[in-house]
Amino acid sequence: MTRVLVADDHDAVRTGLVMILGAADGIEVVGEAGDGATAVRRARDLRPDVVLMDVRMPGTDGITATAELVRDRVCRVLVLTTFDLDEYVFAALRAGAAGFLLKSVDADALVDAVRGVAAGEGALAPGVTRRVIEAVAAGAPAPELPGLDDLTEREREVFGLLGEGLSNAEIGTRLFLAEATVKTHVSRVLTKLDLRSRTQAAVRAARLR
Repeated sequence: MTRVLVADDHDAVRTGLVMILGAADGIEVVGEAGDGATAVRRARDLRPDVVLMDVRMPGTDGITATAELVRDRVCRVLVLTTFDLDEYVFAALRAGAAGFLLKSVDADALVDAVRGVAAGEGALAPGVTRRVIEAVAAGAPAPELPGLDDLTEREREVFGLLGEGLSNAEIGTRLFLAEATVKTHVSRVLTKLDLRSRTQAAVRAARLR
């Protein structure tokens, strides 16, 4: 069972999200929050697998709350917002969000994204993915990444394929590995490189290509 906390300052939106997720097989909504500070506090108490986090909220905003939860390894965070702005996209990814979706996403895609993030996958809206890749391609040279030399040859292969935006299943197909084996490699890569999510790993890997 995937346990989810929904954080959004609009009551109607939050209620709708709770209804969508609560009706999905294998998902349990364990809590709600109307601002970032409450989201952090409730997540620490309830230990959900995923927090579905709005960006603009009163008091502590969603980006700040995301950074705190990810830094302390409380849970994974999937950002869901109305605002398709680069400043929010990159701020969320820098904060360690495992995904960034727009509220225009359909219900099935939202449920799939929550399940994927809970399983350690990333989730980016198609337009967001394109902009991230373009920004990476046009960005400054990648900074040094401590721990890179500690990766095994196989872990380097997996890391490189994360940079192509591949899922665990797709990486498994490419490398002729079981999906569970890929998941283990991804987990080791994140640990060795001190990264908080596969989305962060994908961005860093893309910059090293």
